Amino acid sequence: MTPAIQDSKTLQEWRETAPYWKKHSATIRKMFAPLTEALIEEAGIREGHSVLDVAGGAGEPSLKIAETVGPSGSVMCTDAVGEMVAAAEAEAHRRGLTNIKFQQCAADSLPFDSNSFDVVISRLGVMFFPDPLAGLREMVRVTKPGGALSLAVWHRNELNPFTRIVTEVVSRYVETPPTDPDAPGAFRFAELGKLASVLKAAGANNLRERVLDFLIEAPIGPEEFWVMRSETSDTLRNKLARLSPEQLSRVEHEVHEAVRDFFPNTQMSFPAQMIIVTGRKPA
Repeated sequence: MTPAIQDSKTLQEWRETAPYWKKHSATIRKMFAPLTEALIEEAGIREGHSVLDVAGGAGEPSLKIAETVGPSGSVMCTDAVGEMVAAAEAEAHRRGLTNIKFQQCAADSLPFDSNSFDVVISRLGVMFFPDPLAGLREMVRVTKPGGALSLAVWHRNELNPFTRIVTEVVSRYVETPPTDPDAPGAFRFAELGKLASVLKAAGANNLRERVLDFLIEAPIGPEEFWVMRSETSDTLRNKLARLSPEQLSRVEHEVHEAVRDFFPNTQMSFPAQMIIVTGRKPA
């Protein structure tokens, strides 16, 4: 599949998914708050910084970073999907944040001058770039000399029961063909060293790689978890649409049973592992 076709297909999937991310944005914000904090720490983001968030989705981590950099700093939140950008902008307005701007654009064609930002980050976005090297080269280009770039991606599926359990249950009912490990997808950079090598090729140096162990937590029960997971994943929605009502009911029941241990006191708590890769633009 050519990058252009990949890009069109991936963008359409995310356009269809955007309303669900907006619907579940408060839960998703809580789920990945530890990852956002780790990105801020790894990138050294502080008050007064100018920060670019690439593939910022429905607004996180941009909104949290806007609070971190304060009124003397600034954030540019970008996403290739207009519906995601609109959702992020609406949430910023609701919170009264005035140090954040929004731009619909693709990672491999950033409409910013070279050497514009102190820090450039992307949380769970680079896995879906049609051409990761081109996207990361653009991110390096717009970073100021000596500035930081920090990227977060999923570690392997088997290390993350939040994703693994639903995948295993659904695979009993819907055949899942092998996926191209280099095609856009959540686990494209799940192996240690893979993303770091691309960031290095894009021109960054002083690379470091960190495995973040944390808990994906939110005040929801198994039923709400199932609704969120089944709605916010385009791949999962497509698979579930192929099932009969009886099969769909069985899948839901089996998922509830399989995740029971991760809902102590009816509160979601999944152990998780992410990979954070950080580098710098040569001074």
